[in-house]
Amino acid sequence: MDWTEVCIRISTKDVEEASAIANMVVSYGIYIEDYSDLEQGAREIAHIDLIDEELLARDRDTAIIHLYIDPADNPAEAVAFLRERLAAAGIQNRVDAEMVREEDWANNWKKYFKPLPVGERLLVCPSWESADNADGRAVLSIDPGMAFGTGGHDTTRLVLETLERYITPGCDFLDIGCGSGILSIAACLFGAGTALGVDIDSLAVRTAIENGALNGLTEPRYTIRQGDLAQDVAGQYPVIAANIVADAIIALSPAVPPLLAPDGVYIVSGIIDTRETDVVEALHACGFTVAHRHERGGWLCLVTRRTA
Repeated sequence: MDWTEVCIRISTKDVEEASAIANMVVSYGIYIEDYSDLEQGAREIAHIDLIDEELLARDRDTAIIHLYIDPADNPAEAVAFLRERLAAAGIQNRVDAEMVREEDWANNWKKYFKPLPVGERLLVCPSWESADNADGRAVLSIDPGMAFGTGGHDTTRLVLETLERYITPGCDFLDIGCGSGILSIAACLFGAGTALGVDIDSLAVRTAIENGALNGLTEPRYTIRQGDLAQDVAGQYPVIAANIVADAIIALSPAVPPLLAPDGVYIVSGIIDTRETDVVEALHACGFTVAHRHERGGWLCLVTRRTA
């Protein structure tokens, strides 16, 4: 089996936060190259003072996080997840796949991605598969390309299941950090009148537009826009979702209250369970209370409402 090695290059000051994001992708460990404290580490850990010249020449300001991904775990989506989550956290980065050509791992994983029932009403189906046995479910066709969101990740499934309960016929939906567009498409399939998806990544925007077309969705009902999350968005929405990362949710949530319609819900996901307290405190500071809490695989999805 050919594993894909993914290398994340970031500033050494961001190692801790970037490592936490990397650990969201794989449960079997990561390897970090960080030479910022080489001399001190050599003395305190290895108890030596003589250090190889090649090591001394290493970049002290840049760290590299290595992940090794099974093809069944969809390396393409893992890379998209990393790029989007690191960008949302404000971490400058370069994410590369090594050992296997990108065109290979970007396509070979497709044999593992099969139609996936989600919730009670939805069947997420890759564009290259048929959905002959939908069993009455709405079929959501998706080709994630290099954007995050196939429905297989726990965070995305949690939000899809939650949208099934909160999208009402004709309502307007806002998707902050839309990735592949899967949440906005699902909202339309559940009966939303309009769906607006916003993402800072131009590749995600293009992918989301293409996925909308796969499902027969175009403007004005289905609109995808490149932008800085909640900025430059007007109007009020009964349902707003942000399936991103804890720090990005904390940063953008102060901009959300004016966008949320009275009695609306703000659904946040992509939260690792160890960050729950931080996110909840930030949401409370913005006037939100948690109405429902859903958890799967160490990930949280919170349904919040504005306090009176």
